[in-house]
Amino acid sequence: MSRIGNRVIKAETTTAKRKRANGEASRERILDAAAEIASERGYEGASIALVSQRSGLPASSIYWHFEDKDKLIAAVIERSFNRWLDGMGAWSLPKERATRQERFTIALRRSAKALEDAPDFLRLGLMLALERRPKEASARKLFLQVRDEAYRRIVASYEAFFEGQLGKSSLRALATLTMAAADGLFIAHEIDRDDVNFEAAFELLSVALLGAGEHLRSRIDRSKNVKPPP
Repeated sequence: MSRIGNRVIKAETTTAKRKRANGEASRERILDAAAEIASERGYEGASIALVSQRSGLPASSIYWHFEDKDKLIAAVIERSFNRWLDGMGAWSLPKERATRQERFTIALRRSAKALEDAPDFLRLGLMLALERRPKEASARKLFLQVRDEAYRRIVASYEAFFEGQLGKSSLRALATLTMAAADGLFIAHEIDRDDVNFEAAFELLSVALLGAGEHLRSRIDRSKNVKPPP
């Protein structure tokens, strides 16, 4: 009896695992379809009917996973943002023997590569960020939250990179410039992929940002009447 009972339990466990795996696979198919359609048609054009058609899953399956279209698009943004963070490698700095410029350039090129691999959160988020609706969309709220998180990570990264030589206001100014420039390069790349080499553009951006950082540092030194290092 115990062996039979164990077999029953094992069968039930296997079935439950299979159901969870199937559920996760369906969810990913839905998110993939929604991301594709939203990138083609925008937030308004990403209807549940089109997502159902593209994913090959019934609308009932989509509503089982997501309350409505707004929650679905929010999930697309969240998944893409998490993939971008994974691609960033936790914002770790490159090898210690690299020069200051090399380390900064490698970090910015890593950011560009991660953004190319997971662009949905920024593509959809920028569309939503410029909209003003009587009722705030959950997807827009989520994008603003992940954008704040990205901003905090950039500030923390710069604080470590410049080794405490920049004050909080300077770090925030540099982070704001970084995000604004990255947004612009992303839009330019989306408009004309053949004309904009994304990684090369971010490499050039790294030179400009490092120069801006050094300018901010020298301005702080001048305000303290401290001679900057050679």
